[in-house]
Amino acid sequence: MTDTYDLDSGPDPAAYAADRPEVDRGADTARTVHAVGIGPGNPEYLVPRAERALREADVVVGFETVVEFVEDRTDADCLTCGYRDESAALAAFAERVADGERGAAVLMGDPNHSGYQFVGKVERAVDAATNGSVDLRVVPGISSIQIAASRARTPMEDATFVTLHKSGALSDGFARLRRDVGDRHLLVLPRPFDWMPGDVAADLLDHGGDPAAEALVCERLTHDDETVTRTTLGALAEHAGGDGRGDSPFSDLSVLVVRR
Repeated sequence: MTDTYDLDSGPDPAAYAADRPEVDRGADTARTVHAVGIGPGNPEYLVPRAERALREADVVVGFETVVEFVEDRTDADCLTCGYRDESAALAAFAERVADGERGAAVLMGDPNHSGYQFVGKVERAVDAATNGSVDLRVVPGISSIQIAASRARTPMEDATFVTLHKSGALSDGFARLRRDVGDRHLLVLPRPFDWMPGDVAADLLDHGGDPAAEALVCERLTHDDETVTRTTLGALAEHAGGDGRGDSPFSDLSVLVVRR
């Protein structure tokens, strides 16, 4: 069972996941659980290593909206959850791993871009159930951030990436965006629905952003209904305000790009 935590005061499960490098046990490695990035949801962007991890798993755990993209790629028993029953699902998953089953946890995109809180929750649950005898390995995927960088022609080495799509404090992320607006491209994963693209744009304008700066909102990237809205930071800020699904013209599957 995962420990209780308060994301406003800690410990943040992302810190648990990032506490140490992966263990290299050599050829005689302990059993392994995989945290699999499934890409942006389009099966053409599911990498072969991720497919193999899913194919070899006995049990898969993840949010229902993630599992539904890959449930036809595995014969594993799929344990789905939402935020309310997340702890129970992870505890059941960890117990099955402790009993000898092969496990995989699934996350949208690439876990390294915006998934470390869930990775930390999975790792903590598995460590508790197995006394640390089962390793967790991250299988990177294609992130919507990478797709957005391609659509906007903003090289990652010239960009600042910040995810707001997480629980808890966002102050560090906003400090980086405010510092770099105008000097570097910005790639932002908004948080539904209190920090949507319009809200981020308004904050950047309040901290020196140029209203004429080119902004793109990329939605449902790689899917048949993908859209890219090309606008300016000033025009985008007109959509600021509210914290409900109907308060923004953009979906919860959005990436904001602000070109320098």
